Amino acid sequence: MFNRPRRSQWKKKLGIGLVSITVLLGGSVMSVGTILNSSPSTEELTQRSAQYADGKFRNPVEAMKMSMSGLWSMFKDYRKHKSEQATPTDALPVLNIDPASLLNLPSAESRFYRLGHSTLLIWLNGEFWLTDPVFSKRASPVQFAGPKRFHQPPIGIAQLPQIKAVVLSHNHYDHMDKASIKQLIAKVEFFVCPLGLGADLIKWGVNPAKVIELDWWQDTDVAGVTLTATPSQHFSGRGLTDRDRTLWASWVFSAPEQPGRDAQRLFFSGDTGYFDGFKEIGTRFGPFDVTFMETGAYNKNWAGVHMLPEESVQAHLDLGGKQMVPIHNSTFDLSLHSWFDPFERVTAAAAASNVQVNTPVIGEAIVLGQMSSNPLWWLEVR
Repeated sequence: MFNRPRRSQWKKKLGIGLVSITVLLGGSVMSVGTILNSSPSTEELTQRSAQYADGKFRNPVEAMKMSMSGLWSMFKDYRKHKSEQATPTDALPVLNIDPASLLNLPSAESRFYRLGHSTLLIWLNGEFWLTDPVFSKRASPVQFAGPKRFHQPPIGIAQLPQIKAVVLSHNHYDHMDKASIKQLIAKVEFFVCPLGLGADLIKWGVNPAKVIELDWWQDTDVAGVTLTATPSQHFSGRGLTDRDRTLWASWVFSAPEQPGRDAQRLFFSGDTGYFDGFKEIGTRFGPFDVTFMETGAYNKNWAGVHMLPEESVQAHLDLGGKQMVPIHNSTFDLSLHSWFDPFERVTAAAAASNVQVNTPVIGEAIVLGQMSSNPLWWLEVR
């Protein structure tokens, strides 16, 4: 029989929930590409942006408006409906990445590794790329509180190879981690991000010449790969006063045809609700060899900024994706659902729509187009 937790346990859980929701909502309940040492300035580009008005960036359609009463309702929902399996009891399987295995990879081969949450190590066009790097113990402004990792990263920052570019989707703590950025500076040639994120990167020690900021539909060429900032339906903020002061984006990676390999296109969703923009991105840039789609930390109360799994599958179809890889899951507890619910729902939705969904083990090397050797690993863990 299920035993109701004592009041003290609920107080602890509610406190953890407050921090988790605050992180998920980016602290909002308590900010042709340019290199930052060139002109026009980021401020000028921001002012010119079609997404910017009245001091803030905006979605084409308002996605989520959170009042204090709505926030209180969310916290009550957290107390009443939080899954008892929000974090795994068993250790998650992690395949540690041998740094030597990353040396001398063939340039005609493309592959990727899930490092956790939305952090991907991608080998494309003979270079390594890193998305939304979060290697810290907690996705939080402080390391003594906040959502704690379920697993260690499969490789440490010190063991990573040289990275051609870090690609950032937005500035929330579970996507833009100050400690990780600072440790990565010496290993990374460029930091590519949406408008406004450069100020924090520079404040944290990144050379302005390494920072490339883009508005939606702008692109930049880095080592032969075209990186295009594409729309997403989300928001930004790291504190009490910077809500939507910086832009958010999804990303298209386009690598040209070369001997032994066709042209390749990858899509990285960042955080987003489902919206018509996926169809336009698919029309402009699709089809995609793989889509890395947000599938986790969702709830009906904030579906406008975090897709439900079924919507992630539909977005993949809108994009013209060949293979879908669910991300934004199995690393942090940021919602009410069980840690494995994203996998159960997305695989069911994918099967119903005849979509090839790939759920690799954290740290597993996946050659583009191939499937995980253990795609149902999450069924073995509770």
